[in-house]
Amino acid sequence: MSSPNMSSTNLLTRSLALALVLAASLTACGSNRTKEEPAPLGETFGADDTYSRSYAVAPPIACEATRRALLGQGYVIGKMAPGTVEAIKNFQPQADVHTQLKVLTTCVPKSEGGSIVFINAVQDLYALKSQSNSASVGVSMIGSVSLPIGTSNANLVRVGSNTVQNQDFYRRLFDRVTFYLPGTPADAPPPPEPEGPPDPVAPKQ
Repeated sequence: MSSPNMSSTNLLTRSLALALVLAASLTACGSNRTKEEPAPLGETFGADDTYSRSYAVAPPIACEATRRALLGQGYVIGKMAPGTVEAIKNFQPQADVHTQLKVLTTCVPKSEGGSIVFINAVQDLYALKSQSNSASVGVSMIGSVSLPIGTSNANLVRVGSNTVQNQDFYRRLFDRVTFYLPGTPADAPPPPEPEGPPDPVAPKQ
């Protein structure tokens, strides 16, 4: 027969064990709630300046300098407004691969004067695909067009699209925008041309 003291000791031991289990459970739940999930596709919205630059000129002047910089590199201007420039350049790195680089520019005023120029480039990759019917390809600023190739059933089909994230590409492009701003010395050498198309997208198998 157990004594009252032994019963009290067993009860106290069980209570302490239960309290420890509950504390461990609460700690585990708290750690799961505070654990941060990875950013989707690596997007962190960091404070970098890859896609923008500040200039001490009005937005229309900054956009005009951007237009001249793009024209000087062989881009076709598809849309031009006081605060917007859209341009396209075509590449053919392989016989059956066509790449289109679209540069989108937005110029906005700064509260203290001057402007901020935002530029981002989107690269679309097209490849020859054998199909029974002609393919309809969406091309920005032109619309949907059918592109049959010769007399065969091969057509250009978009197989990839991505936003260019190559920092050196944007740095060179902004350098050329600066070159075309008012006040640049006439005998100043132009900056190196942006290499393209950067960050190629691999065709889907």
